[in-house]
Amino acid sequence: MKKLRKLKRGDKIAVVSPSFCAPAIFPDVYELGLTRLQNHFGLQVVEFPTTRRLDATVEERAEDLIAAFEDKEIKAVISTIGGDVQVTYVKRLPKEPFIQNPKPFFGYSDNSHFANFLWLCGIPSYYGGSIMTQYAMQSQMDEYTITYLEYALFSGGKKEVCPSSMFNEVGLNWSDNNNLIKKREYHKNTSWIINGKSDAEGITWGGCLESLDEMLRHNSEIPSLEQFKNIVLFTETSEEIPSADYVSRVYRAFGERGILKNVQGILVGRAKAWEFDKPLDITEREEYRSNQYNSIINTVRKYNATIPIILNMDFGHTDPQCILPMGMPIMIESEKNKITVDFG
Repeated sequence: MKKLRKLKRGDKIAVVSPSFCAPAIFPDVYELGLTRLQNHFGLQVVEFPTTRRLDATVEERAEDLIAAFEDKEIKAVISTIGGDVQVTYVKRLPKEPFIQNPKPFFGYSDNSHFANFLWLCGIPSYYGGSIMTQYAMQSQMDEYTITYLEYALFSGGKKEVCPSSMFNEVGLNWSDNNNLIKKREYHKNTSWIINGKSDAEGITWGGCLESLDEMLRHNSEIPSLEQFKNIVLFTETSEEIPSADYVSRVYRAFGERGILKNVQGILVGRAKAWEFDKPLDITEREEYRSNQYNSIINTVRKYNATIPIILNMDFGHTDPQCILPMGMPIMIESEKNKITVDFG
């Protein structure tokens, strides 16, 4: 993997919409995120043509990604949000513009497809830190999230990843600007769930489970079985709140392809269990998470009896959010409850 340059205050950073163009629908939320990026982190925002264009084609969104990486003044690229279109065009992106101009990319959810593309180009990225979600968090940004953004953007190096003491998954409606100054309801975190006693080392690869499922379904290029021998797999699920059976089937697909036998370990992000169209109560949410985690453990153990599985971690569709490096070294020390990640 290529070594990426860290940013300095005052650097220019591209903001793009490679999937859903939420800034066109919720401009005030978007502007709040940009203000935080500029004022707190001291970075200059450069928007590209489709960042606020709801009607842009996937070809035009691809052109923005290429242009952002080829622009020598741009030092990093941040997605506004996820979506559901990248599987249709990322596979057609030319590799050379990215290989010749490696730089940090931040995004999660549907951006799993582009992060996988960069991984295959030998370019690490950062899973998390989208403008509309983490930067535009209502009331104020989470300090936990800021800490990991600082690691990813500026300081780098080997850092211990620790559980957040609190977490949130219940959103506030973006259509009401009064919500921008309200604070979400947070709950006490029960920390990680560790299954397995072995230690592990490797480089990270993974993403949103629904996106990884699409990679398998559409025969997208992913790491080879030989490469998976040096990989710690990470997954998390989205606001679609998929069933435990669905999650088990995707993991079974990884098993049947020989991936679970090869990976060095597995990290699982806290399963989001509330959405506006699925307003589960606290008891139902905890039951949902428990069912999902058990389904993952039971499925993985059919293919690999020894690797460590760390569940309920603070990455993916949860807040606050660990900005998890993808394509960088990680060390799991199970009995010490310790995970160390290289932030570049």
